[in-house]
Amino acid sequence: MGIVSYALKGNLNNFLKKLDQISKEKQINKIKLFNKFMISFIKYGFGYSDFLNYELYLKKQNEIKEYASIKDQDKFYEIVSPSEYKTFFTIKPQFLKNFQKYIDRDFFYQGSKEELEHFLKKNKEFMIKPVDGLGGRGVDKLYSKDIQDLDAFYQELQDNNLFLEEYVIQHPKLNEFASNSVNTIRILTFNYQDHSEVLFATLRIGNGASVDNFHQGGMAVLIDLNTGELIGDAIDKNLNHYEKHPTSKIKFAGFKIPNWEIVKKTVLEASKVNEHIHVVGWDVAVTKEGCTLIEGNRRPGFDIVQVTSRRGRKDLMRHVLEEINKQEHTHYKI
Repeated sequence: MGIVSYALKGNLNNFLKKLDQISKEKQINKIKLFNKFMISFIKYGFGYSDFLNYELYLKKQNEIKEYASIKDQDKFYEIVSPSEYKTFFTIKPQFLKNFQKYIDRDFFYQGSKEELEHFLKKNKEFMIKPVDGLGGRGVDKLYSKDIQDLDAFYQELQDNNLFLEEYVIQHPKLNEFASNSVNTIRILTFNYQDHSEVLFATLRIGNGASVDNFHQGGMAVLIDLNTGELIGDAIDKNLNHYEKHPTSKIKFAGFKIPNWEIVKKTVLEASKVNEHIHVVGWDVAVTKEGCTLIEGNRRPGFDIVQVTSRRGRKDLMRHVLEEINKQEHTHYKI
């Protein structure tokens, strides 16, 4: 999908309705709003959702320039995460094999019917996922007791290229936030020439559904990289703010992530497994014993990074490219 088509992905009518709503709430002329969108699209490469999610309609030009657009991300990731190595991460059963040292759970993919039966007997609850999916789409939690027709279920997995994964039992403290979902950490790492560092981290929490994904109704809150404590309120894709979890009523700010040093150590090691992919967005589940990788994103979106930061984060991109330029004597810029 090209940059233009990706940027304009979505419903124009819905976008215009939201502009109308913003116009009334903020007392801003709708034509001015649309013109500002067109400038942000043509000049910087922002799409419909970017304009709304980052509240660019309220931002000054010097602030807008600091937000990483779709155009920026496309350029950045072709430098730091070349497409030819994408299947190392994107094909999820392959990811589980490539990073098995940091993953402690069972999975079923394209095995025999007998192997599927064994998996279902061993795992009373499990996750079903598309082999190559994005944004949490098609991910759900299932129970073995609900599989009444083994033959039909086996055929469904084959026809739709789905795989099954043992359900992760998260740390009791994180389970208190939202027990219906595994509440994972999205943590960005940068690795180059065997030096790795953590760039950013946020905790993603479910809002009562079976997944915590930011694009599927979940919320996210910043993590202090040094202490592992949550910073400020959580926020969701619709920019609703939460001082406390709406169901469990647990306050976000000040909550300390269990096993935080283990989490950092794990992703810093894992970032060195593939030397060609320099920036990875890891999804990590904290367990009672330590942590386990859920998946690694070769091109992690900057929406959750910038929405939870409440500002543009091109600074992260610049830092990465500056380090590469020093070593390679290149002149990459964003």
